[in-house]
Order: sequence, then C-alpha cells, then structure tokens
Amino acid sequence: MSRPVQPVQDYTTTCLVMAFVNLLWVFVLVFLLWGLPAGMVLAVILNAGIDRLRSHLDRRA
Repeated sequence: MSRPVQPVQDYTTTCLVMAFVNLLWVFVLVFLLWGLPAGMVLAVILNAGIDRLRSHLDRRA
C-alpha cells in the first residue's frame, strides 16, 4: 500500500513574491493611515531586522 516518494513542486519563488506583495500593501496602508514618518520608521525597523537575519545566517554558514 505504500507509494514511492515523488518530488514536489518548488514554491520558493511563489512564497517570496507573496511576501513582497504583503509587505507592499502593509507599507501602503501604514503610509495612508499615519503618513510618511511612520512609513519610514517601519522601513528602518524592517531593514534592521533583515540585517540581523543576514548576519545570523552568515555566522551559521
């Protein structure tokens, strides 16, 4: 009754595109609700988080 393991589709690109779309609409929403300063603060926070993630992944590899 067991079936052989078959390869699955790679959804990495789809996941990254959807992450970009979600970040984009969140930025637009923040900009519309609270203006440019809040959008800039959000951008700085996300940039710091991405930098920390990159340094963590560089140390791991």
